[in-house]
Amino acid sequence: MLAEIRGLNEECGVFGIWGNQDAAHLSYYGLHALQHRGQEGAGIVTTDGNQLQAVRGEGLVNDVFNEDKLRKVVGHAAIAHVRYATAGGKGLENVQPLLFRSSTGSLAIAHNGNLVNATHLKQFLERSGSIFNSTSDTEVVVHLIKKSKHSPFRAKVKEALSLLKGAFSIILLTNDQMIVARDRNGLRPLSLGKLGDAYVVASETCAFDLIGAEFIREVEPGELLIISNNGLEVDSYVEKDKRTMCAMEYVYLARPDSNIDEVNVHMARKRMGKELAKECAHIEADVITGVPDSSISAAIGFSEESGIPYELGLIKNRYVGRTFIQPTQELRERGVKMKLSPVVQVVKGKRVIMVDDSIVRGTTSKRIVRMLKEAGAAEVHVVISSPPMTDPCYYGIDTSTHEELIASNHSVEEIREAIEADSLTFLSLEGMVRATNRPFEDENGGLCLACFTGKYPTEIFPDTVLPHEKDC
Repeated sequence: MLAEIRGLNEECGVFGIWGNQDAAHLSYYGLHALQHRGQEGAGIVTTDGNQLQAVRGEGLVNDVFNEDKLRKVVGHAAIAHVRYATAGGKGLENVQPLLFRSSTGSLAIAHNGNLVNATHLKQFLERSGSIFNSTSDTEVVVHLIKKSKHSPFRAKVKEALSLLKGAFSIILLTNDQMIVARDRNGLRPLSLGKLGDAYVVASETCAFDLIGAEFIREVEPGELLIISNNGLEVDSYVEKDKRTMCAMEYVYLARPDSNIDEVNVHMARKRMGKELAKECAHIEADVITGVPDSSISAAIGFSEESGIPYELGLIKNRYVGRTFIQPTQELRERGVKMKLSPVVQVVKGKRVIMVDDSIVRGTTSKRIVRMLKEAGAAEVHVVISSPPMTDPCYYGIDTSTHEELIASNHSVEEIREAIEADSLTFLSLEGMVRATNRPFEDENGGLCLACFTGKYPTEIFPDTVLPHEKDC
């Protein structure tokens, strides 16, 4: 959806490559493909085998990098990151990859997700002498590695990762290896690919397509990949738990040309639209339109199933960034006006079905409904290709309180009145799960549905079993 999920601030995107002398430039292109996952900052750290070098900055990928900067970060390996601030605050110190130098060697880290026990871990580390340079929960991981008494380095990483609770896809880079890990539930996407002899990892497979890499497989939950000049070694740091990929990756967050767990996102959204059409057979309308861009696939599916023609009733200004990325609600709302325009000739005098992917606060939906009616629409029926979002997400999407979610405190009819729609229909939970068509045989399709059901796959505010402080 365009801006309703502008309350849904996506976590981040990570990219890594080992074994190509043009690693920095390939990372730059990889970040372009992942730009939708974060627009507040971007960074690349490379290694030539002797030293780690970093380029980081606030803003879009094109704002941060240029040819001169990329020529300065040479090497055969790199990790890269695009950021939206969730747990950590704004500022250059929080832009990743974070780079640390010490007498025992340098280390860089890129992280997608959110650690629900980060505060607990940080308090433990500070009591044992750690000093933090950022407010990002990602820095906690490096301090845990540094504090570990295990040897070799891989064992330190395993111990640190085993202490983490929540969602994470992490890439670590040293001068002699790249280590890749995913949380035990697989809440955030992470894929492995190859470009010639080089190994590539990315949050979404669309990054592989852009650089011409071949998809190999998903990184498994609880898995640890060690990539070096010796090739790829597969290990694990913990037994994987019940697989629960974030359902919102399919509904909204991922790019439609990405495949997640071998399910194409565009096709999943089309099936959501078809399921929604079956549940909305009672609505009489003349035209269907989707809110660009993430709702277009569902709108096409709705049209195919219902037989009601699909039209471009809303046009997106391609030169305005995602409004949900803006740091204040006032700027988000202003961004909606800049970003969308109704096509009067399409909607005037028509009964319009407006397909969107979700409703968070309701403010943006109200503005779009008004926009269509001001353009002459006779009726505006809002249909949502996901269930009502009633509960906060603690795994990297920035809806951390019930107060932010209109469906948490209001009935569907009350939401309909608030957004001034003629009718409002949400896709059923069963319809959404069925539409993802995932190859996992459980009632939830191997999905995390916590924001719709309040049933979280992990403890939300867990106490972590930590090493004895005297040993650190």
